[in-house]
Amino acid sequence: MIKNKIIDNKTIVKKIIILFFIILFALLILILSVSNTITKPRHLPKLLIEKNELAVRGTIYSKDNFKLSSSKKLYKATIDTRCLDLDKRALFVKLFSIYSDIPTKVINKKIDKSLKKRPGTLVLSYRIDSRTAKNLKELAYKLRRLNVFKSIKVHGSRILYGLSIHESGEKRVFAYKDSMTPVLGYMRKVETKSGHTKVAGIKGLEKTYQNILENSKDGHLKGYRDVLSYISFDKSSQIDARRDGANLILNIPLKLQKNIEMILDKHKKKLSCDEIIVSIIETKTGKVLALASSNRFDPDNIHQKDIPYLNVNAIEYEFEPGSVIKPISISLVMDKNRIKKNELFNAYNKGKPNAKGLYPKGRYPLGRFVIRDDHNFKKRYITVEDIVIYSSNIGTLQLAQRLKAKEFIEGLKKFGITKKTGIDLPYEKVGRLPKLRQFLRGEKKGKDNVYKATVSYGQGMTATFMQILKAYTAFNNDGKVVTPQIVAQIISGNQIINTDQNISPVQVITKKTANKMKKLLIKTVQKGTGKSAYIEGLEVGGKTGTANIARRGAYQKKYISSFFGFANDDKHQYTIGVSVINPISTGEHWYYYYASHSAVPVFRELIETMVKLNYLQPKK
Repeated sequence: MIKNKIIDNKTIVKKIIILFFIILFALLILILSVSNTITKPRHLPKLLIEKNELAVRGTIYSKDNFKLSSSKKLYKATIDTRCLDLDKRALFVKLFSIYSDIPTKVINKKIDKSLKKRPGTLVLSYRIDSRTAKNLKELAYKLRRLNVFKSIKVHGSRILYGLSIHESGEKRVFAYKDSMTPVLGYMRKVETKSGHTKVAGIKGLEKTYQNILENSKDGHLKGYRDVLSYISFDKSSQIDARRDGANLILNIPLKLQKNIEMILDKHKKKLSCDEIIVSIIETKTGKVLALASSNRFDPDNIHQKDIPYLNVNAIEYEFEPGSVIKPISISLVMDKNRIKKNELFNAYNKGKPNAKGLYPKGRYPLGRFVIRDDHNFKKRYITVEDIVIYSSNIGTLQLAQRLKAKEFIEGLKKFGITKKTGIDLPYEKVGRLPKLRQFLRGEKKGKDNVYKATVSYGQGMTATFMQILKAYTAFNNDGKVVTPQIVAQIISGNQIINTDQNISPVQVITKKTANKMKKLLIKTVQKGTGKSAYIEGLEVGGKTGTANIARRGAYQKKYISSFFGFANDDKHQYTIGVSVINPISTGEHWYYYYASHSAVPVFRELIETMVKLNYLQPKK
């Protein structure tokens, strides 16, 4: 019995020793495993994280504080299809569709493609707005709680990738669709080095102020993350606030602009023309209160048919202006004191008067050319007043011959012909004049020069709409021209820059000459070719012009009809221009090509709208 007891004790000791070694071995394995885990590189989520906050392009505001063009952040939504629990796929697709407003069919198609080709990161959308992004972030948390996603093993560690929402770029939004185009311009997408989608201006104000609107700095955030991977801010966190691009404030009120655009749409249909261009400038300051076209487009949705409308033809389209140049030519002669008081000029209207006492229309021989007038006079000799009021080509060319070639060219250039106006729009063209040697032909022999003659009434030269409008500010501003300016202020943070601070009027003719011509332009509206622009209680003046459109060196049976002038009350002075490109000139309404039947009625309706909106107040 004692022997058996000794054997049992030995067995127990042996078992204890074996157990000890087993425990020791297990402990050694544990130590080695822990040591290996500690020393081996691990791919675990960082506690300290950094995030960049994307800055966006500045906003363009109208004078009456409407957002015309602004940027919205876009976000992208991604998942890892390896983590998506396929048993709960339908639930995910349904919920994501509800939150994102993306059809389930589209989501399923993307998931199928990813699972079939290469499971992994899948971008469900790049174009999620900020409100939807916020809701999707809340959905991401709910999906984790519903175990819609499961962890996968990556580099020896198990990681779970759920629904992720990140900034992807920005989108330019034009809140009022085609309003104020093409002046605002349009955009193109630009991919940055960081992989974000930005936008850049191609035309209009978006192009002119590209660097200012885009002068921004992304925000930078650094700190410890919470369980949802958001940064939990404390004293040790680093916060560099984002700085968006500068904002622009225009001189143009949206309400006035939209009213004018409605007028142009109506008259374009009535006149069956290619385009109507209108602009209103505050005469003393050069502030552009309206710059409108009947040809507009939606910058968010440009189609093939919109391509001809993308240019700002007020500065990019050169044309022969016709008789609207006459006041400029005549004022240059006046400024040199080369017109005698009460001087009379031969109307060259040979023949006998008709029953109404009207002589035949004048015909002036000039070399191999014959210059004609469109007006029948009741007299053989006409005054300067008659020349302006009734738009006499023959009278104007006789006056222009009194200027030397160099004087005429320099005078026109002083008014701004063949020069940029300085308006804050890109791609401005300057027009052309004949060369000096062409103006000099016959000058020494005392002969009339055909180039001087035709240019004096707006043919054989080209200009832009805005050049003529700028020139006309002289007649309403004591002989000074002003630089048209669309943007009033640039606001960058707390800094406000007034864009007109370095712009001064330029004296092009004397105050005396300007006032003489102003009186003649007022009379033109009272009893001449611009009669239908007259509005009682206001000081309204202007000049009509109708010119053929030239193509490839030949005149076509197409016309540009214009009326440039001004409208003033006791407190306000505005210079206004209207050009109608290719109005109907055949059939029942053939006479629409005359400026008096096309541009002048538009001009009048503009003034009536300005009265209605309290920009002008007629005397009672």
